[in-house]
Amino acid sequence: MDASLLQEPRSRTSRAAAIYDWVDDRLDLTGLMAHAREKTVPEHKHAFWYYWGGISLFFFMVQVLSGILLLVYYRPGAEAYESVRQITYDIQFGWLVRSAHSWSANLMVFAVFVHMFSVFFMRAYRKPREFGWWSGLALLGMTMVFGFSGYLLPMDDLAYFATKVGLEIPASIPLVGTVITNLVRGGSEITSTTTQRFFALHVVILPLLYLPFLAFHVWLVQKHGNAMPPGEEAKPVEERRTIRFFPDFFAKDLGMWLLSLNVLAILASLYPWQLGPQADELASAPVGIHPEWYFMSQFQVLKVFGRWFPGAFGEYLGIVVFTLGLVIWALIPFIDAKGRNGKWAKAALYIGLIAVFGMLATTIWGYWDL
Repeated sequence: MDASLLQEPRSRTSRAAAIYDWVDDRLDLTGLMAHAREKTVPEHKHAFWYYWGGISLFFFMVQVLSGILLLVYYRPGAEAYESVRQITYDIQFGWLVRSAHSWSANLMVFAVFVHMFSVFFMRAYRKPREFGWWSGLALLGMTMVFGFSGYLLPMDDLAYFATKVGLEIPASIPLVGTVITNLVRGGSEITSTTTQRFFALHVVILPLLYLPFLAFHVWLVQKHGNAMPPGEEAKPVEERRTIRFFPDFFAKDLGMWLLSLNVLAILASLYPWQLGPQADELASAPVGIHPEWYFMSQFQVLKVFGRWFPGAFGEYLGIVVFTLGLVIWALIPFIDAKGRNGKWAKAALYIGLIAVFGMLATTIWGYWDL
């Protein structure tokens, strides 16, 4: 056998090793790998909920990649609808990219909600993880604004009227609601100017705010590790089980990403996102128009208070009740800290149950009430 054939793989290996050593000297890859191997993740019957943060991150990355592809052809302003029509019907696989973007947006919102409630019921907001809780709430709020700002961009009739209805929520805020809403719309009505402002919000302003919060949130998770549920935390240390973050938990996390990708592929290919007729502000709103599902609870609360207390007072009262609920939700780490195993801990648990079932009930009620 020719000796050169044996030397060639060896030379390739040596070149790869030299490149790795060069990068390792500057970035300390060996230290990072050692840290990943030393990091452990609790293993117990509730460990399934640990994956939802990673699932949320996966759908965000899908949003970024598919959004960049859509940016190539999308034109905000007066040509918004026509550009989306071309993406959907004229450009090869444009319909698939748009469907993947739209479905991943909804799946991301759903995953973030599941992640938030799993963090709550595992009491992962307790000391020293308070800032993880607050940064997560900020990320949830921005995720919902991402969805709201992106929903209008196709400028078809459903997006137009759904956004018009959705803007009634901030417009109900006393004193500043009308000012804020007009600033977002670029006037008193939704026009091509509104799509330009929503586009700037969607692709520039929100990412600039979202990415630092996301980096801070991920850093906090790495710093404090994964919290254990109170039941597992009460066990003796020798009875607690853990697995290595790398490669064990990391491999399982990638498996969940693969399952998420399969779900997204099925939804995007079998149920492609539709494009309705172009928005006409002079036309009547479609029957049963409503905001997206993740705003339905707030919308229904405002609508119910408007029925019970006709006039501006009902809307203001609904805003006050909803704002009070958000404040209590944000202050849960302080409420629970008053007594981890006493009445305050039970009060925090009841608040979480009320939040879950209240949101589900008002959302279902909202769709039933259409």
